[in-house]
Amino acid sequence: MAKKQYAVIGMGRFGSSVAKALTEMGFEVLAIDSNEQRVQEVVNTVTHAVSADSTDEDALRALGIRNFDVVVVAIGQDIQSSILTTLILKDLGVKTLIVKAQSELHGKVVHKIGADKVIFPERDMGLRVAHHLVSPNILDYIEISDDYSIIEIKAPEQMIGKSLKQLDIRARYKCNVMAIKTGTSMNIAPYAEDLIGSEDVIVIVGKNSDLKNLEIAYSEG
Repeated sequence: MAKKQYAVIGMGRFGSSVAKALTEMGFEVLAIDSNEQRVQEVVNTVTHAVSADSTDEDALRALGIRNFDVVVVAIGQDIQSSILTTLILKDLGVKTLIVKAQSELHGKVVHKIGADKVIFPERDMGLRVAHHLVSPNILDYIEISDDYSIIEIKAPEQMIGKSLKQLDIRARYKCNVMAIKTGTSMNIAPYAEDLIGSEDVIVIVGKNSDLKNLEIAYSEG
């Protein structure tokens, strides 16, 4: 089975991190930026790196951009270039298009013109930090829709030694425990009788308002 091929446009902090991580995972990655210096900074850490103007349709066509399985538009502050690049990529027939957005309005625009997925790295990081400040036990916070999210919470003292049945998170907070992580092992769809250990991380999904109530309850003890 052929490896997936990715193209990442925009070698700022976010784009270069994505490109390097995908390469380290064993995928073929083409890094693109109009700034030659940024291209040189990643040339030894990705499969291919080229300097090109992503708002130039002919340049993207010459790179065979439509042949890549996934294209990530990670252009920084230049929203106009991000929107134009998204439009061109869609017209060229890119299979899957993921676009980094700077704002809700930017996100709405690129979604309307064809982005398959819109990501908000700065906003998402802000959410993670805020939730960690409210409850230090929160290790990660991932929005899966406007109303629902997933949290990873390090077992607070009140949970340790108790079974999921005793905690009754579903009835008390209207949230569902998806998994329990213990070290490198993952217990998917745990049983009601499973006990929470002191080193466990609990993966929970629910409505944002319900997760907030759960976070507050366990942060207050």
